[in-house]
Amino acid sequence: MNDTTYPTHPTITARIARLPDLEMSEIKALWKQLFDKEVPTRNRQFLEKRIAYKWQEIEFAKTHPEILERNRQRIEQLMETAMPARKGNKLLPGTVLTREYGGAQHEVTVTADGFAYQGKPYRSLSVIAREITGTRWSGPAFFGMRPMARAKQKKRGRK
Repeated sequence: MNDTTYPTHPTITARIARLPDLEMSEIKALWKQLFDKEVPTRNRQFLEKRIAYKWQEIEFAKTHPEILERNRQRIEQLMETAMPARKGNKLLPGTVLTREYGGAQHEVTVTADGFAYQGKPYRSLSVIAREITGTRWSGPAFFGMRPMARAKQKKRGRK
């Protein structure tokens, strides 16, 4: 791996150093110029950091376009092979979920079709949780993949 550092152009460094001295109206104008939209927040520190980053990004693109192009190509390759985002946790086959309950250790293996518990196939973690406890449970909550309802209620101040 190459340990090359890419120094920031002195002009950019000076502009960044002057950001705290600018009026908020000037910060907003810079934001509009650089991002072509209204400021998303009044948090000055956030705006200054994003403006500084954008200036550096623009300068880097001028001086090292080959690196940016190589990175763009890598990102495109990753996006082509990446699986689409799904709501919730996607468990890979072979993953073993464990839970101690009733003085016993319970293990569930994720399979291509669902789950396996005590040598039997299941389509749902909730069915397995019900078999273990004898009561209705959210399977993902029972196996610690999702916060349990009571914990959420306590956080909200309910009992």
